[in-house]
Amino acid sequence: MGTYIEVVVILASAVCFVWLFRKLNMPAILAYLVAGMLVGEHGLNFTHNKVDYEHFAELGIVFLLFTLGLEFSLPKLMAMRRLVFAVGSAQVAISMLLFTIIAMLLGQTFSSALVIGGVLALSSTAIVIRQLSESGAMKRKSGQLSVAILLFQDIAVVPLLIIIPLLAQPSETSMIFALAFALIKGVFVVGLLLLVGKWVLPRIFNLIAQVRTDELFVLTTLLVTLVASSLTLWFGLSMALGAFLAGMMLGESQYKYQLEADIRPYRDILLGLFFVTVGMKFDVSYLLNNPIDIFVLLVSFMLCKVLIIHYLAKRAGENAKDGLASGIMLSQMGEFGFVLIALASQVNLVPVDVASILIGVGVISMAMTPYLIENARSWAITLTKEKKESYSELQELPEQTELQDHVIICGFGRVGQTISRFLKQEHMDFVAIDIDPLRTTKAREAGENILFGSSRQSELLHAAKLDKAKLVVITFGEDKQSADAIMRVRALAPKVPILVRTRNDDQLEMLKSSGADEVVPEILEGSLMLVSQVLSLSGVSFSRIIRLMQKERKSHYNHMHGFFQGEQTDMSQNSIEQREFAHGITLTENSFAVGKSIAELNFSSKRIDILTLRQESEEIDLPDENIILKNQDTLVIRGKPRRVEWAEHFIHEGE
Repeated sequence: MGTYIEVVVILASAVCFVWLFRKLNMPAILAYLVAGMLVGEHGLNFTHNKVDYEHFAELGIVFLLFTLGLEFSLPKLMAMRRLVFAVGSAQVAISMLLFTIIAMLLGQTFSSALVIGGVLALSSTAIVIRQLSESGAMKRKSGQLSVAILLFQDIAVVPLLIIIPLLAQPSETSMIFALAFALIKGVFVVGLLLLVGKWVLPRIFNLIAQVRTDELFVLTTLLVTLVASSLTLWFGLSMALGAFLAGMMLGESQYKYQLEADIRPYRDILLGLFFVTVGMKFDVSYLLNNPIDIFVLLVSFMLCKVLIIHYLAKRAGENAKDGLASGIMLSQMGEFGFVLIALASQVNLVPVDVASILIGVGVISMAMTPYLIENARSWAITLTKEKKESYSELQELPEQTELQDHVIICGFGRVGQTISRFLKQEHMDFVAIDIDPLRTTKAREAGENILFGSSRQSELLHAAKLDKAKLVVITFGEDKQSADAIMRVRALAPKVPILVRTRNDDQLEMLKSSGADEVVPEILEGSLMLVSQVLSLSGVSFSRIIRLMQKERKSHYNHMHGFFQGEQTDMSQNSIEQREFAHGITLTENSFAVGKSIAELNFSSKRIDILTLRQESEEIDLPDENIILKNQDTLVIRGKPRRVEWAEHFIHEGE
């Protein structure tokens, strides 16, 4: 009964702190650590079976390494190899060496100092990637550099997990022997698992997938992960290594994303329990009794990592500002640091007081990370004395530009550029805002009205003449960024219509409550386009398809009835018949039109326009009327629904 009550207390504290920390926009990892500090032996001392929890929580690390293996991609690694190996590997090696030497000078043993060096050299992949994605900084060079370094750090975790237990050997000779023996065993186990993964696992998962039972697929995934972990443990290596190899084996399979989705709930819950057990070991008294030591260590190791990454990035040919910004983003301690601390504590490599100090420093540095990432770019510009005015000419429109009733496009990627092309065809003015300096420069050189910077900056919105705009289109596809931009636009121009693109309709209500007039979910629109093609190929009339699509859009978009295809809001049969639509028709060998010229078909008399002709892989716009049509040619025609239906029938049947 006592253990049951302890579990309830742990879960209750975890739920409360995770809710609170997420409301404060802070990482959930910190919430688990604080929950552990509260219920642990150095807090309210609610738990008395900490060892049992630790054994169970190890599965969280097993599943974490499994998902890391799933995400590990050799093609991605090779594509980023210059940054990964030139900067990432050097950062880990130099940081570990520096921190190890400093720890030894402060009185730590070599084994303990090496663990400390490994812990402080790593950064938080989970927090940094999440913050970069939400802030949009992933597209910047500093964001790409940070991802490359994190990629190598994740790889470096695996050998560290193997080495730490071996450091507990009583003598140097036995440790060297153990390392050599571990290397031999490691090569054998890796080879064995890779062979199993290549020849056995795909067949097993093919058989499981054919059964079409979700729980069997999940059970098989758990079984494969635990069997691989048990195999490496049986050979005296880390369970996490086996899980990583299992994930890597399945990472190239067709089931990769399904496996990741299935394992994520177990990983998150057990990983949360792991961080709770780490928090239980943290003695707050060390933090209160040694605030200066904590502060000095915190500032010193973060500053060292910033300078190391900055130096290595410059040597690799990167901009000084980007290198410094990346260093600031990666200056914190990572979640794998807590994994190494826990593993080292189990084999008594790190003293309790040192472990507590490292945990305290890690918690504080990770709590600072969102703030660091948000300000890294501006701080880097200031510290490198790079003038913000380097892009100042891209943050203002040319003096002769006159705008009135124009469209502002926030985000000039593929979607934004597609919108701009249609606006230009209709001779409508627009101003684009994009955060990519290279794209902005090239677009400006091509004569586009485009501004460089974030759409959430009031100065840029004023420069885009928001007060004179008749519509703002937000094309990010990232809901949090979009919501921030919506609120900024709405604060400056309360009445301007705002149209927002989102990937799905999960956050539709949130975006509308932020101030968006209309939200366009890509998944819904893609589904509607697919359905319309299915119905068309199934013989359903164009007019009925249009009515069905309009009805579906009406229930989601309210006033957006005519935006995508130019229809009017009037849904009457008469109005449908008055619209013109484009439609492609592919000729077969038995089609009436094969062997005849376009002029012979005399479509103009029926008020049907020929837009394009695709013939032998060549697409011809407004084709010559004397061209002879052939089998497998595709004609794209335009007309009113009934005339288009007649034209298709005439092309095939001749009546």
